Amino acid sequence: MGKGLPRSLKARSRQIGLQDRVIQINQVMTIDGATGVGFGSIRLEGLPEGNILLLGAVVSVQFSGSGSDAGLSDTWAGDFGIGSTPAADATISTTDVDIIPSTALAAATAEVGVLTRVENITAAMIDNKAGTAEVNLSLLVDDADISADGVLITAVGQLHLAYIMLGDV
Repeated sequence: MGKGLPRSLKARSRQIGLQDRVIQINQVMTIDGATGVGFGSIRLEGLPEGNILLLGAVVSVQFSGSGSDAGLSDTWAGDFGIGSTPAADATISTTDVDIIPSTALAAATAEVGVLTRVENITAAMIDNKAGTAEVNLSLLVDDADISADGVLITAVGQLHLAYIMLGDV
């Protein structure tokens, strides 16, 4: 294929404001779970200021403990989601999961979770006129699988976002 068509397509996407971002995930999160369901979040990156029409998102992510953490079951399970706000408690809902919905994780083996792929193709509006919204990955660990605060779990993967900026009024 010649260089003209790819350039035309790229110019067209700029004209309509279509954004396609790829966010690499390779971070350690601290999970607190001495009592009840364990939970924690990591900030992946900020979102641009304005009204964001999310067209879709796809994530492939794997969660792993250290392999020798006494506070985490070798076969731990839980749920994760990606949203414009971090989880503040042992539930993930509303803006905690407005990018990727809450998704159950299969049981880990030797504290290493299964690579999980999730998509969200439901259009949604993220109001970021204040410029404070972020892309946050939140993780819950089932109550029976965690018995300490400060459990470290590494998230590795990739998130693709497609959205259009609709101004800031």
